[in-house]
Amino acid sequence: MAASAAFALLFSNLPQPLRRRRPPPPMLSTLRLLRRHHRRRRLAAASSAAMSSSGGASSSSSSGERHGVGRSPNRLAAEHSPYLLQHAYNPVDWYPWGEEAFEKARRKDVPIFLSMESFENDEIAKILNDGFVSIKVDREERPDVDKVYMTYVSALYGGGGWPLSVFLSPNLKPLMGGTYFPPDDKYGRPGFKTILRKVKEAWETKRDALEKTGNVVIKQLRDALSAKASSQDIPNDLAVVSVDNCVEKLAGSYDPKFGGYGSAPKFPRPVENWVEFMITLEVAFIDIVWMSAGMMLYDQGQIANVYLDTFLITGDEYYSSVARDILDYLRRDMIGEEGEIYSAEDADSAEYDGAPRKREGAFYVWTNKEIEDTLGENSELFKNHYYVKSSGNCDLSRMSDPHDEFKGKNVLIERKQASLMASKCGKSVDEYAQILGDCRHKLFDVRSKRPRPHLDDKVIVSWNGLAISAFARASQILKSEPTGTRFCFPITGCNPEEYLGVAEKAARFIKEKLYDSSSNRLNHSYRNGPAKAPGFLDDYAFLINGLLDLYEYGGKIEWLMWAAHLQDELFLDKQGGGYFNTPGEDPSVLLRVKEDYDGAEPSGNSVAAINLIRLSSIFDAAKSDGYKCNVEHLLAVFQTRLRELGIALPLMCCAADMLSVPSRKQVVLVGNKESTEFRDMVAAAFSTYDPNRTVIQIDPRNTEEMGFWESNNAIIAQMARSSPPEKPAVAHVCQDFKCSPPVTSADALRVLLNKTVAAATSSAAA
Repeated sequence: MAASAAFALLFSNLPQPLRRRRPPPPMLSTLRLLRRHHRRRRLAAASSAAMSSSGGASSSSSSGERHGVGRSPNRLAAEHSPYLLQHAYNPVDWYPWGEEAFEKARRKDVPIFLSMESFENDEIAKILNDGFVSIKVDREERPDVDKVYMTYVSALYGGGGWPLSVFLSPNLKPLMGGTYFPPDDKYGRPGFKTILRKVKEAWETKRDALEKTGNVVIKQLRDALSAKASSQDIPNDLAVVSVDNCVEKLAGSYDPKFGGYGSAPKFPRPVENWVEFMITLEVAFIDIVWMSAGMMLYDQGQIANVYLDTFLITGDEYYSSVARDILDYLRRDMIGEEGEIYSAEDADSAEYDGAPRKREGAFYVWTNKEIEDTLGENSELFKNHYYVKSSGNCDLSRMSDPHDEFKGKNVLIERKQASLMASKCGKSVDEYAQILGDCRHKLFDVRSKRPRPHLDDKVIVSWNGLAISAFARASQILKSEPTGTRFCFPITGCNPEEYLGVAEKAARFIKEKLYDSSSNRLNHSYRNGPAKAPGFLDDYAFLINGLLDLYEYGGKIEWLMWAAHLQDELFLDKQGGGYFNTPGEDPSVLLRVKEDYDGAEPSGNSVAAINLIRLSSIFDAAKSDGYKCNVEHLLAVFQTRLRELGIALPLMCCAADMLSVPSRKQVVLVGNKESTEFRDMVAAAFSTYDPNRTVIQIDPRNTEEMGFWESNNAIIAQMARSSPPEKPAVAHVCQDFKCSPPVTSADALRVLLNKTVAAATSSAAA
């Protein structure tokens, strides 16, 4: 790529700078630790005094902890982002991303230093303040900005990672960049002070060449990242080939002993499980058992949905209990007074009140003595179950604790099934589970007295959309739990319908605080008010997915209407197909990318494809055909990647598979939504696992609902009108343009749905 010339110009007489990824943080394997590993840099306390005094990049710290006293705040003090606020008293004169910083760079004619890391050293701060305009970005608040320059660094240097540091011209074109830079020259590599001086020198002597190269790089990236398809035609075998390719790659890297893919440390991609469910359930079950037993959970909403589906398939309440555990954690610790769902809790916290520094996992880990002192006679049983050792238990892999941060500490890990452990103790499974629950409760009470990790109370629309989906689905799926199912602490064992209320409150918060009905636009996030950043593709796609689930599982037409309204063409490439990640209205964001990679979070295009398929089964032919055209064009854009590298797009593979089904099953429930019979019918509709099913709830007495269906699907409206008015609940099951005779009981609906699922499975196998 021509951009390599920029590096040659800038460092023609300098050893290559360090551009490696920092090693990932060691894995804290506990179900309680529900946070994203990449967020450590945002909310963690200061790193070691040696690092900070040397002036290197350090984790962020709260303003009063170490550097705020005696310093005036910089412009970040007026921001809402917790990450930016924690840098408001840095010696660097930070600006937030925006025109004020750009204008200053143009006026002073100096480069911009764009950073996702912190600098505490006064000498480095002086160089930055004198010769650069320094901008700090919270990449969760501005993922669009982060995407542009991370793409640049990854493309230019063969890999990216955080923390990200990039030098820009005043017109925002990249000059050079990297990840972690040490403060001083060492081992033949330049330190950050040397790099700053060389950048300043190059800007003054080789500016034209640097800017020209930056323009070339952005043009090349813009062309490469805006894939197009001239037609919406897709091969008939696309679904089969892409899914088979994905499954083959997954199977090749699968760890049958501990679950997951690849080697430690393993960070699960929940989207992989959707493909597993479709093809090979045995692998999926092993994988998610180990996720619940030991691995960090990237995204609570996605993982909860995986467990809900596993419960539907197996009927094993173990999986429903894990889903409840996740959702109850969110309800307990992560939801605001108005129903908004917060972003995360930090992994780092103080070991005790007044501790000079924070440590990773301090809130969650235990010494052998702490457990013995707290649990007394049940401590041995508990320690055996959770693999607790006097020397500490982070010894399962050399990557479990590469820096000896957890020496002598224990992370609670379930390595064997409770039924097996109960048998060894001569106890029933119920008795054994109750003892473990009582022990967890005692430890929870002790833990509650520790200094809590920092709470990131920023509300991100996309992440709320994922959680809304899980809460809404749980409200019906969990009604299929066996009668008499027992729950142990920390699971509350609440009526599943309570989860629907959580989902509705979160959706209501977004609609009232982050949505402008006059423009039909979303803001990306909220903290003390809406963020300046607009909603991105992920925000719309994930929220629409959550709203569709909220309608199907909860029945309020309001959520379906809003979902359909949000599914407009703001991000759609009408000519080339697929969706861009940004609206394209901010000139400071240089790239509009069509993302397809399903990582820790699925791509917006994958979720949008599934949304379009779901919407096409709800509306009449005119709208349905439009939705299908858009999803076919989208898949055509990415068909080469789907065929050759399905492992990178597992959820889009699922979308291709869903589209290949000639007709989605419609379960139309008509009646009095407040009646017990209707509620039982809704629960029955979701008592089987069927990814190709759409559930429509309609009360013919509701004029708003009837008006909606008259306008959008006259056939559904006719079903509602023709249903016997004396029956509180009637179910119509339709597929391939024909409907089974209506049924009027939940049991009859279950029988009918089981028959249709079995028939569909047999047809697919043939």
